[in-house]
Amino acid sequence: MINHSLTAAAAPHSIHAIILAGGSGTRLWPLSRQALPKQFVSLFSNKTLLEETVSRLAPILGANDVTIVTGEAAAKGEPMVHLSPYAQLLEPCARNTAPAIAIAALKLQQGGKDPVMVVLPSDHMIIDVPGFQAALKQAIAQAEAGYLVTFGIKPTRPETGYGYIQCAVNNTAANALPVARFKEKPDLATAKQFITDGGYYWNSGMFVWRAGTILDAIRQHLPTLADVIAAMQSDLDAGVTLDATIKAHFAKAPSISIDHGVLEKVSQATSGPKLLLVPADIGWSDVGSWDSVQDLSDKDSDGNTLRGNVIAHDSRNIQVQGGKRLVAAVGLEDLSIIDTPDALLVTKRGESQGVRHIVEALQQRAGTEHIEHTTVQRPWGSYTVLEEAPSFKIKRIEVKAGGRLSLQSHEHRSEHWIVVSGVATVTCGERVTDLYPNESTFIPKGAKHRLENRGSEMVAIIEVQVGGYLGEDDIKRYDDQYGRVPVGQPTGQPTPAG
Repeated sequence: MINHSLTAAAAPHSIHAIILAGGSGTRLWPLSRQALPKQFVSLFSNKTLLEETVSRLAPILGANDVTIVTGEAAAKGEPMVHLSPYAQLLEPCARNTAPAIAIAALKLQQGGKDPVMVVLPSDHMIIDVPGFQAALKQAIAQAEAGYLVTFGIKPTRPETGYGYIQCAVNNTAANALPVARFKEKPDLATAKQFITDGGYYWNSGMFVWRAGTILDAIRQHLPTLADVIAAMQSDLDAGVTLDATIKAHFAKAPSISIDHGVLEKVSQATSGPKLLLVPADIGWSDVGSWDSVQDLSDKDSDGNTLRGNVIAHDSRNIQVQGGKRLVAAVGLEDLSIIDTPDALLVTKRGESQGVRHIVEALQQRAGTEHIEHTTVQRPWGSYTVLEEAPSFKIKRIEVKAGGRLSLQSHEHRSEHWIVVSGVATVTCGERVTDLYPNESTFIPKGAKHRLENRGSEMVAIIEVQVGGYLGEDDIKRYDDQYGRVPVGQPTGQPTPAG
């Protein structure tokens, strides 16, 4: 196990964290949605899982040493609020972890640099932060010496939901062990045998290496991705920006994980970079289900985890995630109850992996409850859908101090705005007006308009939309202070809602 007092013998001058934030988090529905996956949700504290991931790097790394790799849609949609404090590297399409890590390594090598990359998923939880930091220092030291390093989690049970890594030697006192092979998610009997045999660790999906070392391994073991990286490097050498070359070539990359595409082959190779595992007993979880959320949460004397406006009576081993409305539980055992304004999940403990089937059913019937919440965060504030029908939609819109919606128009709907608090500055056509509580205005279909808050208090309005189509994508943006009109795009073109 890791010696917590041990630090890296020669800390490198350049270390950078790459946080992978492209997951969908469907197994934590209904709190996690397509428009706001679990990494951007607060589950255990007032911090999101992404914020927890970044904060546990301090003081080894600060927020300025972090780059978030995520999809273009996330960076311009609801997650934009949570991503904005960090540097970002945007994927034009989903291609799994190997291409994401490759373009991050390519970025870090610009300017002749070759820093150590700390690659972390954005949606995991770690209880023992000092233990994690000690393991991280060990991994950094090994990466400096030219190794590819992964973190292996000491198994606490015969888990069938994780992949395993077998080490070439079984030495529980070692700081780093050579990797023998990767094992797919086992059945229960095999998982029990792994525990009995020893030398097996859960695959955490956390890695440390130099940018150049992982690119060398990709060139050796994953030629289809290496060809894409070579094309990108050729563009960069010709003066093309990194963003432009990613847009041009990224979709050609294979969709494959770094484990399957590269590391499994490295573990079996006789030449090239070597792979080491740093054992870690750090209270790790991939937070992959509501069962794991309950396992990691604080509990009362009856084993209950209760958040929100919840009252439980004569109930044991239940998890209730509530909101504003009261959730009352009487005489229940071994259940998870997750309540949101538009969806309620009730699942038996031990069965929460099946939540993904609910999301699949919603997709098949063209539902929206898996896409976004009734309250949606935006960089300027938020909106809440209060009621919706085929011909009208009613929203409450809140604009924070200094917030400013884009200058926009709608092809299919008109809007009526009633101010309920604050002073709203409204642009409609060439006219700019300040509206006070109990005053209203009408925005005709097709009119260029904008809502903004130039004051110091929150502005709240009630918006009534009327029209034949009320989708959030019925927006033409002409100007936006949050960068949601793509550079080089002619103004007045349809852009994704946000």
